[in-house]
Amino acid sequence: MSGVDIVVHAAALKQIPAIEYNPIEAIKTNVMGTANIVDAAIDNNVERAVLISSDKAVSPINLYGAAKLCAEKLFVQANVYTGAKRTKFSCVRYGNVIASRGSVIPLFLQQREKGVLTITDKRMTRFWITLDQGVKLVTNSIKNMKGGEIFVPKIPSMKIIDLAEAIAPDAKMEVIGVRPGEKLHEILLSSEEASHSKEFENHFVIEPRFSFWRPENYENGNKLLDGFQYSSDNNKQWLNKEQLKEILKNLNL
Repeated sequence: MSGVDIVVHAAALKQIPAIEYNPIEAIKTNVMGTANIVDAAIDNNVERAVLISSDKAVSPINLYGAAKLCAEKLFVQANVYTGAKRTKFSCVRYGNVIASRGSVIPLFLQQREKGVLTITDKRMTRFWITLDQGVKLVTNSIKNMKGGEIFVPKIPSMKIIDLAEAIAPDAKMEVIGVRPGEKLHEILLSSEEASHSKEFENHFVIEPRFSFWRPENYENGNKLLDGFQYSSDNNKQWLNKEQLKEILKNLNL
């Protein structure tokens, strides 16, 4: 029996321009690397394995999103291959982690020193989650997972222009246009997925449509309305400038 009980698979190439430039490396890491994790977890009889996914996996328009979608499919379907082993696989899908490496907030903080912030499109919105919230979501999912589901948290959205003004209110805003592979708004739960999802107070659960899944696993959840879609522009929760400033202050940024 393996000495490892839980695996959290967070390894990935994630910077969209670099992935578009190096597609083979992205597939090797984000897709084949995930397949290697599945094999290793089953071979070593790991109890629970959780994949960290992204809103980019929903209706992907770039290779990063497509690779994350493949990774989700690998983890969900891995529950069929476990046989007599105890291993369960599930996914956690969330949005941008505030101030994570390579994200827009560190870029804006750097650009603030020169007095000019580059905005791709003033209409753009994004989901945001703090690192602490992400960790709590993962640990709760590990505790509650049945194997095969995708956990989607209810997290706030924010307009990119508001984020920029919160970080550098006196800076000039230069609109440079949407980059290749970039959406105006992100989606965490598609209307197609809503037909087999359940809603809870602080999150959604996307249930797999495979024979190994038991419908009673989340019978206490609420069914979603036909056509429901959880996107960053139709969100009920919004992060305002003062709230973001407080978060960045707590992060010493």
